[in-house]
Amino acid sequence: MVRVAGLKDQVQAGFNKPENKAGLTPKQQLNAIAKLNHTLVDKQYEGFNALQQALADEEISILEMDDLTIEERDTLEEYFDEQIFPILTPMAIDAYHPFPMLLNKSINLAVVLEDTYEVEFKSRKNAIVQVPALLDRYIQIGDTNRYILLEDIISHFLYKFFKGYRVHSVTEFRITRNADMTIHEEGARDLLKEIEKELRKRKWGAAVRLEVRKGKYDDTIIRFLLNVLEIHKDDLYIVDGPLDLTFLFRFYKDAQVDHENLIYQTLIPQRPQDIDSKESIFEAAEKRDIFLHHPYESFGPVVDLITEAAIDPEVMAIKQTLYRVSGHSPIIKGLKQAAENGKQVTVLVELKARFDEEQNVHWAKELEKAGCHVIYGMNFLKTHSKITLIVRKRKEKIERFVHLGTGNYNDSTADLYTDMGLVTTKRKFGIDATNFFNYLSGFTEKPDFNHLSMAPFDIRADFIRYVNEEINFHQLRGNGHIIAKMNSLTDKEIIRKFYEASQAGVKIDLIVRGICCLKPGIEGVSENIRVRSIVGRFLEHSRIYYFHSDGDEKIFLSSADLMTRNMAKRVELMFPIYEAPVKKRVIEVLLITLQDNIKAREQASDGTYHYVEAEPGEALIDSQMTLYDMAYDVLEDEE
Repeated sequence: MVRVAGLKDQVQAGFNKPENKAGLTPKQQLNAIAKLNHTLVDKQYEGFNALQQALADEEISILEMDDLTIEERDTLEEYFDEQIFPILTPMAIDAYHPFPMLLNKSINLAVVLEDTYEVEFKSRKNAIVQVPALLDRYIQIGDTNRYILLEDIISHFLYKFFKGYRVHSVTEFRITRNADMTIHEEGARDLLKEIEKELRKRKWGAAVRLEVRKGKYDDTIIRFLLNVLEIHKDDLYIVDGPLDLTFLFRFYKDAQVDHENLIYQTLIPQRPQDIDSKESIFEAAEKRDIFLHHPYESFGPVVDLITEAAIDPEVMAIKQTLYRVSGHSPIIKGLKQAAENGKQVTVLVELKARFDEEQNVHWAKELEKAGCHVIYGMNFLKTHSKITLIVRKRKEKIERFVHLGTGNYNDSTADLYTDMGLVTTKRKFGIDATNFFNYLSGFTEKPDFNHLSMAPFDIRADFIRYVNEEINFHQLRGNGHIIAKMNSLTDKEIIRKFYEASQAGVKIDLIVRGICCLKPGIEGVSENIRVRSIVGRFLEHSRIYYFHSDGDEKIFLSSADLMTRNMAKRVELMFPIYEAPVKKRVIEVLLITLQDNIKAREQASDGTYHYVEAEPGEALIDSQMTLYDMAYDVLEDEE
């Protein structure tokens, strides 16, 4: 929706220079994307239809109107007349009624009508009815586990809107609009106002994709929509099921009431093992570095850092970066309370966080109203780093508490994403954090650091230096080993360096959940590289970089994936783990992840993936469930 639109703009402007990674022109990229995306959408609906069949076996059904009894249809007609009909607006299309500006991703019904009064020649007219997003997407049939979609109800009773006409056909369709935002950062006096202006435009961007429901469309209408919306036929998707499957997020909650056996067992994040049950987060951090592993361990201590600091009379200042936060964020609440209590609160709210711009604009305003000093981001860069600095004065002595993480300060996603964090009071980490925030808030060149690496300045260079060191150690000792866990791997320089290390004999294990532009297992190039992906109950989100370093193991956590955009176009942080107990735990996580033979898939040299199968007699390991059980067992042993 974003990058496809940008490629379309390039094609329209006549730009045909090949892109530097794949060597494809914008037009060639669009063709490749369309081909793959059609395959993926088909697979998505194969999955949905398999799910429907499995639900039907459990007597949970999403039905069509023809599946209902006469009595049930009569009940729905009454519901339609009272609850739906007054809200709908039929929109005719003719010389006096231009084609309406339809909302992005809204579901619409295109109706072809025939004049019932004309006998010899049936003239046809077109109209559109938009399915209201504010109404429930599906309706329960009585007290059963049978449901019907809102658009199917509306479609069945559309004739009520068009007296004197017969409904010839109804086409269910949805359009996706260009969601790209053009922000003129250089000339912007107020970035927040500039983004607010662009957000208003985004709702009405050019259409870039048309979806219609299989078996519920008219070929004439499809041709009409492609023409009026100026959509290429490659961007037409005929899907074998309901449009917009996001209704399933709520549907599963309703369906689970009588079917708990079909839902994941609730897993409660455990108290972090580095924090005693009688300690506050501050008391624990004064004694030791605190390692946090979400969602196996609770995100609560991260929230406590802010909420306790807000009311602690000895806390003088709080500084924090925010990229994505929840809709009812306790972090935001704590920061506002701290400012209202007279503490100096500085918050960088990244207004350019993709698809969170509107919410972040809202939070920026709320924080400013409370008295926080709010920074909107950096010029031409997205601030993606996750860091908090709390300054406390005790007995005339300044203490600095630093939290660094791989994931967002988002209490909602913290229950779903695997991430790691570190709370430390080490003096040089505090100095680094201070220098980092001074860089964000003031006018300064690249800050000096004792321990941190920062993009866009030196994460790539430092990472390559560590790989070079591993190559040298391997040539001397023959024990080179690199493990790198991330969301995506696309950076050409780092990929080339991995190939070089492989050719030198270094063993490389890559755990890459998403995009991986490196191809493993190619003789003479990458035969010492193994690529695995874990897609399980939780979304793998932590970035961990391990170097054997001749036994003096080096471990780094980071907010950054090994992607060009993270290396060059974002403000990111990479930080080392020094304490032996924490190192041991991180290494344990990596090794367990590499042992997964239930959710893991391995990439072949041609780029395809296959599930990792257990060897005969080998124990079955789901790495995520193993890590949760370990977190639970640790607390059980303590108690």
